[in-house]
Amino acid sequence: MKKLTIFILGITFAFYGCKKEDLSKEIPSCIQESINQIAAGEVWNPPAKVYSFTYDNQTVYYFPPRCCDIPSLLYDKDCNLICAPDGGFTGRGDGKCPDFGDLAADQKLIWEDDRN
Repeated sequence: MKKLTIFILGITFAFYGCKKEDLSKEIPSCIQESINQIAAGEVWNPPAKVYSFTYDNQTVYYFPPRCCDIPSLLYDKDCNLICAPDGGFTGRGDGKCPDFGDLAADQKLIWEDDRN
């Protein structure tokens, strides 16, 4: 019984001792403000997510389509809208960055709305 207790405690400390990578320091304040606005509103279906990618030699921030005919949004580090890579009525975004799906690299999930 003592060995089992020590094992469970060891697993617990290992699990809770692991630190989640803190990406908040890397997220530009304007992107964080957009995330805060989404989090303060109603829960999206599907839940909202924000990703970072490397695209066109820069870090960009991708907000996937909310639903149906709503386009995704792609921002640079200064929150300048680059394009809508996908979604919208055609599903192909606004056509301003048709190569995003092929050239975007280093995908990182930086935020996901975990509310129900």
